[in-house]
Amino acid sequence: MPKDKSRPPLDRPWESGWAPDTTRAPGTRRLWLAGVLALATITACVTAVTVLENEGGEPATEAAEPTTLGSSAPGGLISFATPSEDVGETQGKDGDRRPPSPTHTTSAPTSAGPSPKPDKKTPAPSPSKGTSKPSKPPAPHGISIRSVNYPDRYWRVRDGYVRLDQIGSGPEQREDATFERVSGLADSSCYSFTTADGRYLRHRSFVLVEDTDDGSALFRKDATFCPRPSALSGAVMLESVNYPGRFLRHRNFQLRVEPYQHDGLYRADSAFRLVAGLD
Repeated sequence: MPKDKSRPPLDRPWESGWAPDTTRAPGTRRLWLAGVLALATITACVTAVTVLENEGGEPATEAAEPTTLGSSAPGGLISFATPSEDVGETQGKDGDRRPPSPTHTTSAPTSAGPSPKPDKKTPAPSPSKGTSKPSKPPAPHGISIRSVNYPDRYWRVRDGYVRLDQIGSGPEQREDATFERVSGLADSSCYSFTTADGRYLRHRSFVLVEDTDDGSALFRKDATFCPRPSALSGAVMLESVNYPGRFLRHRNFQLRVEPYQHDGLYRADSAFRLVAGLD
């Protein structure tokens, strides 16, 4: 019988005398592949269970990265490590599970400590009881009144009268020639002048004297003088309140209240400059 004789149909082998080979069990290759696949599956399950048991109480540092099995897992099968409860989920006080918070997979989670509280502002130191209060600034010095036509002479109280004197270096003379200018007793827009001992300058019988305030209306008027512009630069004329038209002037170096006169000597004698106090 030739070797290349065509194979008869398998459903009728007895007609040609050919019989199928029964020395090998049918489907052997498929059974082998199925066994290998089952073995790989079992190995992967055992490895996954072992990893979960070892890492059950520790936070996974790379929960989202795939883990490749060892050489016992054929076919390059991979498995993903399951994140533990500490990383994936947090449990609230009432027992409910909160949704997992996103975590970075490139580095291990670090525990952040409590944020530092801002430092309290240091209270401003309160002044101690023994600290003395700041002293008041000294009262400004009074004024002195200088004559225009006799610039080396000033008003000065001497023996109760106001005279136009030359002032030396003695403290008493300089104090007698220094006054305080205050609001007018009879008219606040005018002036009154007080001495160092609290007395006022007033005219009596048209002569300027030093006197104590008796509270009368006459005294307030006699001690009030209103400034008027002078024809001489920087000078003023002082007009009596209760005798309008009468101005203070010096005659024989005595201060008096006299009616206005249209002459140069009167204008010069009745012009005065208010300067800084001499004391």
